[in-house]
Amino acid sequence: MFDRIAGQYDFLNHFLSAGIDKKWRRKAIRSLHALQPEYILDVATGTGDLALAAMKLQPKRITGVDISEGMLQIGKKKIAAKNLEHIIGLQYGDSENLPFEANSFDAITCAYGVRNFEHLQKGLQEMNRVLRPGGRVAILEFSHPKKFPVKQFYSFYFRYLLPHLGRVVSKDATAYTYLPESVAAFPEGAAFCSILKQCGFKDIQAQPLTFGITSLYTAQK
Repeated sequence: MFDRIAGQYDFLNHFLSAGIDKKWRRKAIRSLHALQPEYILDVATGTGDLALAAMKLQPKRITGVDISEGMLQIGKKKIAAKNLEHIIGLQYGDSENLPFEANSFDAITCAYGVRNFEHLQKGLQEMNRVLRPGGRVAILEFSHPKKFPVKQFYSFYFRYLLPHLGRVVSKDATAYTYLPESVAAFPEGAAFCSILKQCGFKDIQAQPLTFGITSLYTAQK
């Protein structure tokens, strides 16, 4: 599915979120600033937006992995256009079997990818394995607003408007129908923090952003 919509993915992300997704990515990257990571892994990197945002941290190397070759090709073109191939490298990689040695990265990021892991705990355990002791993760994922009227508007938009707009632009009947379904099934908030703890992380925090539309999860190994 992601291969099919790769060409429209960036436009749809920015359009359907009214551009707020860029702010969320900047927030995730700022959460790692004090760590000053030199080697960063971006899991489920897609077209590389979060990997590109991580340049603000001035690392020595950013590695992005994804299972969609179509998304990776778009990301590589964006990186080449900015002449950043010497710092950012994108490659095929399965989140549940990361092709890296243990303790290889200072920080790991993931934007809207963990809910797509086939086995959530296995993917998080792999992230923990390749993160060095003292390293940190920053994970962005959709969540559900709790307060009126944002809760009601969000529910209507997410269930009805967003899938319709996504289908019209992407020309894919299923691409944006799966989104509300996958978000509804994701164990957000305290439930996800508990899973992170089970997978070996500590100092876990969940920060709702933009009325709780999305959440930023940070944790340390």
